[in-house]
Amino acid sequence: MCTSIISNRNKTLVGWNLDLLDMEYRVTPGDRGVYIEINEAKEGWMPIFGANARGEFVGMPACWPFDDRSDPKGNDINIIMLDIDLLLMKKTFAETKDIVEKQAISSVPGVTFMGSLSDSSGNLLHIVPGQGYKYYEKPSYKVLTNFSPFKMDREKHPWMGWDRYQIAEKMLKEAGEDIDVADIFDVLKAASQTVCPTVVSMVYDVTERRVYWCENREWDRISSKSFDKKSKEG
Repeated sequence: MCTSIISNRNKTLVGWNLDLLDMEYRVTPGDRGVYIEINEAKEGWMPIFGANARGEFVGMPACWPFDDRSDPKGNDINIIMLDIDLLLMKKTFAETKDIVEKQAISSVPGVTFMGSLSDSSGNLLHIVPGQGYKYYEKPSYKVLTNFSPFKMDREKHPWMGWDRYQIAEKMLKEAGEDIDVADIFDVLKAASQTVCPTVVSMVYDVTERRVYWCENREWDRISSKSFDKKSKEG
């Protein structure tokens, strides 16, 4: 369960709450990106979420209720590998968008992972394996929690995060053009959880190429990492 937001006002800002239960994670900052890695039983540490130096951000909320159309079939592209390739700059946002437009995207058996991907210009791609994708050219703001944007609240599930969606939507709608990093953290704080706890809250000031994050809802203990704003490394 997670919350992903983007705001394009006087600057491009991306926010991400990673809500995680009984899984090991770590935040790894470096010159190419700030990655939130998950310790997967077979693969080891996998960089699945976070920001890269090129200005792109990768969020991957789970979608509830599960939809079996997202299960792997044939030669589908797995969304986890698609997202990792973008995060690690093995592919560009434009290349990723082209793949999503032309090929079927799947998740892992039994879980519908979605993609919330953005680029340095504030363009946004929401992917729901088995259901489709939505592309937004530099939207003023958008929110994705744990339900399909194709279904909205037509199907109910206790983990769908409809309340978190409404909270974040309202706060971003009412925000002014001067919205900044602290305001995005306020949204993440309002949408944070304790039942399935928010373990990492991250804000990417894409305009300034600076990533901020805190762990375990310790809002007064913010770490940060800056990238070269001219970076176009792939």
